[in-house]
Amino acid sequence: MPRAATVGRAGTPAVRAYAPIVVTGALAALLPLRYGDSRAMMGVVIGGVLFAAYTIGFNVIFGSTGQLFLCTGALAGLGGYGSAILSDRHGIPMVLSMVLASLAAAVAGGLLSWVAVSRSLGVIFTGIVTLAFSLSFENLLLGKRDLTGGETGLVVAAGSDTFLGEQVAPFYVFLGLVVAYLAVYRALQRSHLGWAFRALREDEIAAELAGVDVKRYRVVAGTLGSGMIGLAGALYAHSEGFISPRTFSFGEVDVLVIVMLAFGGIGSLLGPVVGAAVYTVLEEWIDSFDEYRLIIYGSVILVLFLTLPRGVVPTVLAFVGRLRRWWRARRPRAPAAPPPIATITPR
Repeated sequence: MPRAATVGRAGTPAVRAYAPIVVTGALAALLPLRYGDSRAMMGVVIGGVLFAAYTIGFNVIFGSTGQLFLCTGALAGLGGYGSAILSDRHGIPMVLSMVLASLAAAVAGGLLSWVAVSRSLGVIFTGIVTLAFSLSFENLLLGKRDLTGGETGLVVAAGSDTFLGEQVAPFYVFLGLVVAYLAVYRALQRSHLGWAFRALREDEIAAELAGVDVKRYRVVAGTLGSGMIGLAGALYAHSEGFISPRTFSFGEVDVLVIVMLAFGGIGSLLGPVVGAAVYTVLEEWIDSFDEYRLIIYGSVILVLFLTLPRGVVPTVLAFVGRLRRWWRARRPRAPAAPPPIATITPR
């Protein structure tokens, strides 16, 4: 069978598989042409791209293997605070400190996955364990004032004298990170890891009976997704120049990431990007309503979830699929060729 005709995500031609990522990156790259003159608006846009990176990392963990990690902010904070402390307090080069802090976040996420699998914890109990880790990390930041600055925050000097301190350049850095994360997620979908992840998400018992090493693949997903979140947090710390416990708190990060992923589409490629974009636009639109802000925000989110329970991306893809099937059914078919007339040759 030709490769282009192979059924399934793994058999999709590479050009078609990665085209949505290229188009998304190209369209997003035009945003500074509209908002590049305003530092405030560029801050909003960078925040949206940052949360897209967070949500992609969370999608690798939860959307792929069903592990509810309620510690996205803690993992990002581990990357942000770790990189800031290593670079500013210990003189380690910024790039190396970011790598080391991301590895620390990856190890923490891998250990959490290992504990959840070893103890056969379900989705709810995994969420409880990771939430406890998140609260413990926040208390650690508040308690170690001499190291983290406590609730007053920490000024990050490393990176302020580079292009990360400019107005537009950090946006392209975060955009490149998001595009790279999307490419990694697509590569996972097209590999044997993606097949194992989908089997785990749909039916863990059936996947185990089919020979899938549940413990191994869940730890891989937890490690990889946590490292991606930690790297985004480290990059944000050096770009923003100031971090505090609130920057990575549960209410400021985890709740938003879950809403973005659920709205965009859990387990889909572009779901995190769509969710982050819609939330960023919604936040900017309702910011001018002051005291009615929370009411409007909650009402809009409620309506969106009731009308699109599967998420935007899966709903749109399903609609496009039905439309294509309808079009193929309505398209006139060529008449069948008449059977050949038998001829009798004289002897």
